[in-house]
Amino acid sequence: MTIREFARVIGAEIVQERFTDAPLTGGYTSDLLSDVMGNAHAGGALITIQAHRNTAAVAALVNIAVIVICNNRPIPADMLSAARDEGIALIRTGENQFTVSGKLYALLRDGSRERPEGEHAEGERTDSPAPPSGGTAETV
Repeated sequence: MTIREFARVIGAEIVQERFTDAPLTGGYTSDLLSDVMGNAHAGGALITIQAHRNTAAVAALVNIAVIVICNNRPIPADMLSAARDEGIALIRTGENQFTVSGKLYALLRDGSRERPEGEHAEGERTDSPAPPSGGTAETV
């Protein structure tokens, strides 16, 4: 699944469009930039609420492909400029980090194939309810 496909599927706004639309290799959810530096992997998505230029700098250091800003946080001009300079995609969504992380996990796990409402992946359990869209799990 490419960055643009991911943004479209989750209904996110692409804020910074100067990037290579490469396939995503995974994702990492954190608001602690030192944690991102030590644990995120190149080619993945960084899912966060940290909307400032240091987030773009850390993403560049780790070779993150896309920064996903959650909760419709405002994105300052210096962050937008830094992401553009580094060629990092920057997208924004109204959803929280828990929900976006779950969606990315499911999309990558299922081979990036979008499923119509009610259709399930082979082997996927259908006897338990879907997780709530406004989950309460905390992220780092």
